[in-house]
Amino acid sequence: MAKYIQGKFVIKNTDKYIGKKQPTYRSSWEFTFMNFCDNNPNILQWASEAIHVNYRNPFTKKNTIYVPDFLIIYVDAQGVKRGEVIEVKPSKESTFEAAKSARDKAAVVLNLHKWDAAKKFCAQQGLN
Repeated sequence: MAKYIQGKFVIKNTDKYIGKKQPTYRSSWEFTFMNFCDNNPNILQWASEAIHVNYRNPFTKKNTIYVPDFLIIYVDAQGVKRGEVIEVKPSKESTFEAAKSARDKAAVVLNLHKWDAAKKFCAQQGLN
């Protein structure tokens, strides 16, 4: 069984971090993204697990909460300030083309429902 890197991220640029708690990374991908957010001068603000999105689980049919990995506020290449919600996932849990097992395919279905709810939430909040 593979070991996953996990831990508390030490923020260097504390003025950029707008989360309420110290960020926790649950994979090396999340750790790398946190470093990117903390060090990139175009990222003005960022937070980890700061947003809660209501959605309906397609398997249990129950209303529940999705917590996306990141919220970032940045300046794009044209100088426009933008906000985005980011989820870090492997492709096997993101697309049916990459999903190999029944578990992977179920993860894709669940994630697509979460992301659809997140898109609606973001549209209401003026985020991408």
